[in-house]
Amino acid sequence: MIAVTLDQLFEGFTKLRVLVVGDVMLDSYVWGKVERISPEAPVPVVNVGRREYRLGGAGNVLLNVQALGAEAIACTVIGNDGPGDILQHQLTERNLSCEGLIRSEDRITTIKERIIAGSQQVVRIDTETDAAISSTERAQLVAKAKELIPDCQVVIFEDYDKGVLSPEAIADITAFANQHQVPTVVDPKKRNFLAYQQVTLFKPNLKELREGLKVDFDVRDGAALRAVVQQLTQTLNASGALITLSEHGIYIDYQNETCHLPAHVRSIADVSGAGDTVISIAACCVALGVPPRTIAALSNLGGGLVCEQVGVVPIDRELLRAEAMREGLVE
Repeated sequence: MIAVTLDQLFEGFTKLRVLVVGDVMLDSYVWGKVERISPEAPVPVVNVGRREYRLGGAGNVLLNVQALGAEAIACTVIGNDGPGDILQHQLTERNLSCEGLIRSEDRITTIKERIIAGSQQVVRIDTETDAAISSTERAQLVAKAKELIPDCQVVIFEDYDKGVLSPEAIADITAFANQHQVPTVVDPKKRNFLAYQQVTLFKPNLKELREGLKVDFDVRDGAALRAVVQQLTQTLNASGALITLSEHGIYIDYQNETCHLPAHVRSIADVSGAGDTVISIAACCVALGVPPRTIAALSNLGGGLVCEQVGVVPIDRELLRAEAMREGLVE
């Protein structure tokens, strides 16, 4: 399908099944008050008022895909532990598919716990491992992905370097998706940066691009930017690349078209999670055969919109649609 109008595009989102493969995490928030200093050490004592759990990592991509109107399916490995139970409950409570969820007896679930006193974060506690999943778990992950891909319209690799994704798994899943003509869209991290061969669209940010290729260049130099992105797509034998450039906007090289769009002028409250929104919009657009410039423009717009919100929040579909209409991004 090639979406022509804005109405067709947003209606098209609702018909998509999107497989998200990668590191799903659990975010924990503990709010309280500080009224005294501990007698045991010079640290504040936080009296807990409430706790909240949220989906983090690739979980936020699932939420963004769902917010666009598509069906989001998690494909990941988490621990068979208490935090894993909470994470699975978070998925099911939000009507997110757990068809690709694998529970491991030998692995802990990643949980990032933030202790907040008033409006001030006091400390963050990370309980996690970044060790690679076992060969058995990798085989299970690949088998699950292969089972689900034929009924999906796009695969998102959401890599946080926590060990779920490995070069072997990436190669197997990508090859299978390519055989079934299902596009693959990648949000990479450092460890597996060059392992994403023959993918459809590769989306690093500027820092990841520089570190991944071990190059330094002036992003304001258009010729230098084009050359580095061409180097990236050639190195990965990728069909295209979408580069988020923070205050310098967004750049796409895809389907023999290049386009550099400026950042939207906005009141930035929090940049957390903006990349998750960008990859979600881009992947859904790729699945619908949207032209490269529109992919970049809509992704850029969505990333900017979530930056106006405090904390990690998924995109507001109706707000995105209204802004896209106002900006004339699609007919």
